[in-house]
Amino acid sequence: MSRIGLFFASSTGNTRRIAKAIKKRFDDDTMAEALNVNKATPELVAGYSHLIFGTSTLGGGQLPGLSTDCMGGGWEEFLPRLKDVDFSGKSVALYGLGDQSKYPDEFVDAMGIIYQFMIARGAKVVGHWPADDYDFISSKALVDDEFVGLVLDQENQKLLTDARLESWLKIIAPEFGLKV
Repeated sequence: MSRIGLFFASSTGNTRRIAKAIKKRFDDDTMAEALNVNKATPELVAGYSHLIFGTSTLGGGQLPGLSTDCMGGGWEEFLPRLKDVDFSGKSVALYGLGDQSKYPDEFVDAMGIIYQFMIARGAKVVGHWPADDYDFISSKALVDDEFVGLVLDQENQKLLTDARLESWLKIIAPEFGLKV
């Protein structure tokens, strides 16, 4: 089994593309194939000591799921299935996609929801990201003036994605025992 589990939920495919870009940088012994949470099980997630979770934020700051027309479901349905998983001793890195221009009042809120869920279950969340180069009003993913994970805006800052992803992977690398 790979050392790092990589899970995402996506409504438009952007979050999936980022997951695949992350996986592309690592071999199969290091990182498992990116898997949509609508195909995952709590037992599979619990089997990893290092995890990367990706999400988009939909509508009024919601998790991707059936209520937001995410075909097959997403984090909205999967998080409750993880309620009994003990994340103590596990390192979790988060990345979130959002649109700071269209949704400045709930920018990457879904990532903040997953963050709160994970820390409530003992996870060590790594990979905080500076909020300096974004223009938004509020976000549930902002803690102590930093985002709780990598933030990508594919609508307004797509040209910054590759550089941000590379920098973030270098931030989480020591926590996951990776060489980037």
